[in-house]
Amino acid sequence: MAAFSFYPHFMNTPVFQLYDTILEQHQALWNRLKNRYNLVSAIRLLIALLFLGSLYTYLKTDNGLWLCGIFAAAIVFAVCMAIHQRLDWKKKLAETLVIVNKNELTYLQQRGIPFENGVEFNHPAHAYANDLDIFGHQSLYQHLNRTATHVGRTSFAELLLTLLPSEEINANQAAIQELSGKIHWRQETQAIGKMTGDNKTVYEQLIRWSKSPVSTIPGWLTIAAFALPVVLLTVLGFYGFTQDTFYSDLAFKLFPINLLVLFSQAKKIRAENIAADKVHDIIKKYGILLEKIENESFNSVRLNELKSKLRSANGAASLEIKKLSVLFSNLDNLNNAFGAVLLNGFLLYHLHVYRTLLQWKKAHAPQVAQWMEVLGAIEALNSLANLAHNNPDFTYPTLNEQYEISFEALGHPLIPRTKNVRNDIAFNDHRFLILTGSNMSGKSTFLRTLGINMVLAGIGAPVCARAARVHPLPVLVSMRQSDSLADSESYFFAEVKRLQYIIQQASHRRSFVLLDEILRGTNSDDKRSGTIGVIEKVIALQTIGAIATHDLEVCHTTDKHPDILSNQCFEVEIIHDELVFDYQLRPGICKNKSATFLMKKMEII
Repeated sequence: MAAFSFYPHFMNTPVFQLYDTILEQHQALWNRLKNRYNLVSAIRLLIALLFLGSLYTYLKTDNGLWLCGIFAAAIVFAVCMAIHQRLDWKKKLAETLVIVNKNELTYLQQRGIPFENGVEFNHPAHAYANDLDIFGHQSLYQHLNRTATHVGRTSFAELLLTLLPSEEINANQAAIQELSGKIHWRQETQAIGKMTGDNKTVYEQLIRWSKSPVSTIPGWLTIAAFALPVVLLTVLGFYGFTQDTFYSDLAFKLFPINLLVLFSQAKKIRAENIAADKVHDIIKKYGILLEKIENESFNSVRLNELKSKLRSANGAASLEIKKLSVLFSNLDNLNNAFGAVLLNGFLLYHLHVYRTLLQWKKAHAPQVAQWMEVLGAIEALNSLANLAHNNPDFTYPTLNEQYEISFEALGHPLIPRTKNVRNDIAFNDHRFLILTGSNMSGKSTFLRTLGINMVLAGIGAPVCARAARVHPLPVLVSMRQSDSLADSESYFFAEVKRLQYIIQQASHRRSFVLLDEILRGTNSDDKRSGTIGVIEKVIALQTIGAIATHDLEVCHTTDKHPDILSNQCFEVEIIHDELVFDYQLRPGICKNKSATFLMKKMEII
């Protein structure tokens, strides 16, 4: 067995230095953009003063030259507004990119994990999520998560709970390898995602809206929407030319008729509007994210498949989503009472917006969920690409269909490099391992190391190993059970139910099983016979995996199944009156003990 330790000086590595360089670049860009932004703000103020001054002088002198000045100032002000908005966007993007890189450096320096932990996605009953710390504080999700939108967070969580078919694993591997080299594109995508300001409520409202039935507008209403404003404006035109009070009286009657027509549809119009703050702005940024994907050139099949889902006969997804954003923005104007009265009294404006929105919904709504799924999938792949980029010594497993599983220099992907000891392990000659060792020797950590790397291998991510051959299998784990007061379950019964679940799942499909010190809620003889019975059962089901135990008698089960079971251990040494753990996996049954020594040293006994 070989052991391998990470290089210790990570801050001197090219990965760390690259983030540091990128941070300096974005910080400098933000400073330049901030100065330009402030300059344009000052010019806008000056132009506004010139506009007011020209207007005042024109009203005083009635000189036509000042009227030209008024129009010129208005045009320049409008141009400045457009420039100001573009600078504001670029400035906020640069500022967010500074945060992205600061977070990455904070993480790499082990000063914190400034990423969401996904605790809301945890499923205690899942085959491995709770046992392998997939979600929650210091979890795999928190370490790897670089998603920024709700759909991205959800997609990444679902991916970590899934075993993909081999062809999809290979496709993900190629996609992740490609994305790992696109650090600037990945970071810009992450930054724009952060700027969306979206949340679960907005996302779910958008999806519900897209899947709701499309309303129809009666033919008479469509005719009225165009005819009534034309008639009203025509009448006003006649009044302007003739000054005949007949036309002014008619106009005063037509104006409220328009409002009544709109009022008859107000309930339906409000039902189509998503009741969320700044929803149009969030949807617009979804469009910008989709545009980033559409405009990027990819080589891998997986990424191009995702990209192709954003194209349709009706147009690019980003363009259509931006149109939807404008429609919702225009619909929001209905909440402005004064503006709504004027716009609708003269033009039936919101009726036209409503009609256009329904046309958009009929043409594109069925694709909205798919477009968002593409966005979520890209964010999930970006997170795994970030893992690959930060760990160039990780490897992509070679897949096989012969149930061969082996790792060279296998380590836990979340343990700091200075402390991570790697071990070789293979399940080819003996497919099930009985693992022994004293307390704190590393048994549970090694089981989690196996489990997490199998999970990563099963979704196409690189694993913490120098080399790996993997037959992707469902991962089933029993490591962390607890009493359930709500269900009046003891620890023992909860564990037995967990074992029952594992046996049932393994009966349906060959699996990778990890068991840690099972049946702790019963006496030693019962525990021993029960543990041996479980081992006999799982190997009869052709499972591959490992069980950790303190009961050395259980290790003699290998005598009955020498071709299937093997004994491996972690040893502890007492050097200079101190316990020393090297966390190196060895063949055989552990011999040294630590509990009595430790209790004596701590004067417990």
